[in-house]
Amino acid sequence: MANATAVINLDIEGPKISRHLYGHFAEHLGRCIYGGFWVGEDSPIPNEGGIRLDVVRALRALNIPNLRWPGGCFADEYHWKDGIGPRDQRPRMVNTHWGNVEENNHFGTHEFMALCELLGAEPYISGNVGSGTVQEMSEWVEYLTRDGDSPMVRLRKANGREEPWRVKFWGIGNETWGCGGNMRAEYSADLSRQYATYCRDHGDNKLYRIASGASDDDYKWTETLMQQISCFGCEATPRTFFQGVSVHYYTVSGSWEAKGSATDFDTDAYYRTMASAQKIDRILTGHSTVMDCYDPGRTVGLVLDEWGTWWDVEPGTNPGFLYQQNTLRDALVASTHFDIFHRHAERLYMANIAQTVNVLQAMVLTDGDALVLTPTYHVFEMNKGHQDAASLAVHLRTEGARRRVGDADLDTLSASASVKDGSVLISLSNLDTEEPAEMTLDLRGGSIGEATARILTADGLQAHNTAATPAAVRPRPFDGLKVTDQGLTLTLPPHSFLTVQAPSA
Repeated sequence: MANATAVINLDIEGPKISRHLYGHFAEHLGRCIYGGFWVGEDSPIPNEGGIRLDVVRALRALNIPNLRWPGGCFADEYHWKDGIGPRDQRPRMVNTHWGNVEENNHFGTHEFMALCELLGAEPYISGNVGSGTVQEMSEWVEYLTRDGDSPMVRLRKANGREEPWRVKFWGIGNETWGCGGNMRAEYSADLSRQYATYCRDHGDNKLYRIASGASDDDYKWTETLMQQISCFGCEATPRTFFQGVSVHYYTVSGSWEAKGSATDFDTDAYYRTMASAQKIDRILTGHSTVMDCYDPGRTVGLVLDEWGTWWDVEPGTNPGFLYQQNTLRDALVASTHFDIFHRHAERLYMANIAQTVNVLQAMVLTDGDALVLTPTYHVFEMNKGHQDAASLAVHLRTEGARRRVGDADLDTLSASASVKDGSVLISLSNLDTEEPAEMTLDLRGGSIGEATARILTADGLQAHNTAATPAAVRPRPFDGLKVTDQGLTLTLPPHSFLTVQAPSA
């Protein structure tokens, strides 16, 4: 059994944990949009203007802060003017990236903005750099955000929207190193400057432009982008071509060619997965360090706008739809990621799980009129109190909470904490498959009121929710907290995620 002490100084607040670290991603991929968010106005499934309301209700319970759309790889073949105007007059298109299926463009700009309004989420639009033009993206910004009288404003009003929307977040392309154009870093950086120049601030709508950044640990790509806006070691504020730089990282247990099953895996594959998940700490540290050389004031944000697990598709489903089940293992990948995100709160501004509905590490799965909340959904819900909270450093002292996995050391205990509005939230994960952990929460510099806790676990790592068993993995009250002179003690079961919440005094 592992023994651990988590020292938390309640009176020393760290950087704010941006609520946008709990962001989401919805691509025209498989059944994420069509059949997920969008069922159409004639559907017997309850909807508002074609948007599926049970999905909206589920996501509103997470306080979803932002939603990234329309891709992903799809963004760089999407031409936004095909998705406006009367739906029966919109041209069809072929989704060449994902399944080579035809789409009718019934879900477009107005439908996406209506979805964001229903969700209470900020829109994050990824523009087409790969096959589009500077003018096309510039006009999209104008169409959405400009007031007064201009060609794009008149077009928007003709399509039924008088007032402009507020759209802060704009992605300058997606994965330009790969599906977004197979570009060199230098060429992509030049395009980022060019496109960002013509993505204008209209009125008081100030854009947060996010340059298409690196895959995994390609720190050279990040350096090439940062060189466009500052110089090595400069103290001056970086030029404002873009305000954020993206990076993508997916967790797998095998190779890209054989990622493994989402539900049929052994303990060794589980531990390889968790070791892969913890690599995100090193990757974020590497990109942050490069950015520090050019932006020591940390005014430019790091944006992890694609992350999550990626498994082989479920048997019998379209391989281009990336539909996978979601187990307790996926939930622990998410809880570990969030602890790491919180530690990087000073530089990491946004993160977007891939993806929200029916694709990869989804929040919800739909099948006809059935809706299933995944184990990963519950981690987001249990952790939502961290959004826009002040981080609290957790100094974790452990014995026996590490194991060798391949050529890496896996820490089997993970923790983070924050305080907001007089409430302390502590998140704890035990990644060990067999051994519980005796935890002492050594709370210093303040006191707390009566604490409550919830736990997410199951009998097996492979446990998951289905329409027939929708609550196989769900949060339950945890009554194992004991008050001591130091703070609290508890026994954290194997393969479990637990949150402790208490008023601060």
